[in-house]
Amino acid sequence: MVVFFKILLVIFSLGLIAVVLLQRGKSAGLSGAISGGAEHLFGKQKARGLDLFLQRLTIGLAVGFFILALVVAYFVKG
Repeated sequence: MVVFFKILLVIFSLGLIAVVLLQRGKSAGLSGAISGGAEHLFGKQKARGLDLFLQRLTIGLAVGFFILALVVAYFVKG
């Protein structure tokens, strides 16, 4: 049982790394720093399509990773 959770934790961690690396940067360099303030002030359109999917997938994988990490820690300690 513990081995299964550890393998699942490794899969979630690799998936999380891959999804984060696939995402596009929100602001790049000095121009992003300048326009980032304007986007915050005037609002920005929400991410669409692939960006939205990657954001939701990142959140899901992160939540799963933290839950699995707690479960593995509980079983290893107990």
